[in-house]
Amino acid sequence: MAQAKQETERKYAAAAAEGIPWLPELTAVHPVASLADAGMQELDAVHYDTEDLRLTRTGASLRRRTGGTDAGWHLKLPLEGDSREEIQAPPSSQDVPAELRELVLSRTRGAPLRPVVRIRSTRCLHRLLDADGDLLAELSMDAVHAESLLESGGHAVWTEMEVELADGGDPALLDDVEEVLRRNGVERADSPAKAVRALAEAAGLPQRTPKKRRVLAAGSAGDHVLAYLDRMAAKLRDLDPAVRRDTPDAVHQMRTTARRLRNCLRSYRSVLDRDVTDPIRRDLRWLARALGAERDHEVLNERLASGVRELPGELVRGPVAARLQAWDVAQRAEGRRRTLDALASPRYLELLNRLAALTDAPPLRPKAAGKPKKVLVKALLKEYDRLAERMDRALQMPPGPERDAAIHHARKTAKRLRYAAETADPALGKPAQRLRKRAKAVQQVSGDQHDSVVAREALLRMAVSAHAAGETAFTWGLLYGEERATAGARERQLPEAWARVHPAARRKALRG
Repeated sequence: MAQAKQETERKYAAAAAEGIPWLPELTAVHPVASLADAGMQELDAVHYDTEDLRLTRTGASLRRRTGGTDAGWHLKLPLEGDSREEIQAPPSSQDVPAELRELVLSRTRGAPLRPVVRIRSTRCLHRLLDADGDLLAELSMDAVHAESLLESGGHAVWTEMEVELADGGDPALLDDVEEVLRRNGVERADSPAKAVRALAEAAGLPQRTPKKRRVLAAGSAGDHVLAYLDRMAAKLRDLDPAVRRDTPDAVHQMRTTARRLRNCLRSYRSVLDRDVTDPIRRDLRWLARALGAERDHEVLNERLASGVRELPGELVRGPVAARLQAWDVAQRAEGRRRTLDALASPRYLELLNRLAALTDAPPLRPKAAGKPKKVLVKALLKEYDRLAERMDRALQMPPGPERDAAIHHARKTAKRLRYAAETADPALGKPAQRLRKRAKAVQQVSGDQHDSVVAREALLRMAVSAHAAGETAFTWGLLYGEERATAGARERQLPEAWARVHPAARRKALRG
């Protein structure tokens, strides 16, 4: 079973002939009290990637390393700033472990992995300790020899330094250490990882991923849409390993990202060719629905469990907690199965390839070159008009299932308007920001009303099951009544929330 941890480190360029005469000065960095020599290590790592280096180009790395204290397979995935998530597996085989293959699938998109570079390092290790002898960080000086395993071959030799923060350490320490290093002529390395520099110097590949060729003028409508799609496609890709490992909130984030992508392609059909984007939209809708089983259950279970917790003890009659737990286990397992089945499907792999092709070679329409205040505003106003039609119709309907369904449809339209405004935000500024925030408020009020409808349906089923088992249904009925009251309150709040979006002045503000 693979083990995961977060590492935070910085790399620095260092000349082998200079040695490390500046190390004693690091004791001036608070709270470093001493440096302990931790000896030498001989490390030998073979890095794996696709033929076209899809891992390296997305900031990830996969290696099998011998030597040191953590020999084995190491998958490193980028996080924010100087941090990466490192997932380790035992060195039990020369083949990439199946679990790690799955965790890089959103990056490889099914392309085979192969050895691309071998890196051997002689490491001189020092530990930065505080006054109590506790580890603050590790500083290593590495003499590196890299050998390209690609067809082009090639070798490279260099010396570099790493400063890695101890688990739970304060990132500010890295800034203070770097200040001392810079005063002594030590600068940050150009490459974020050894494999990147190795491929650059040994195989002649660029150290940094080339920026995509600009196909539109900066600031054009299409340029803004493509920038948003690039961010969301990368986020979907990066969330994949977290979803597979059942990281908290990962399913929710991935589902939301799929919806953002889908809605962007829908709202800005004037910018991108529908013959290309419509199949992608259908696949994104399928993915969001597959993830929805697990996510919707998370939301519903927390709502029901919270309702039970908030009841006075004397109102909880019968085996309420046990029945809720049994239902939760069964539904959670089914939702998890649907999520993993979706991520293992050929359709998901095809979606990843289509998204990569979409952002690499976007199918632009003539309006993509237009001015954002014309093209993006027109798209926003279409979404706004659609929301106005649905919301006005819903608010005029009498209470009941048909009104509940109408509010639900209006809620989804409010979400589309919110995401469309989010895409246009960098181009349109405050008008788009205000519209996004107010559409979100409408979405949240109507969403809580819908969640109450769903909760009541679940509570009714719970009550029926409890009664059939000879249990009292009192508590389930009580919760049903509370949810009905909550839905009524949200319905009364909805006209006010909608009024903040509805005025005709909103159209004027966008056009202005």
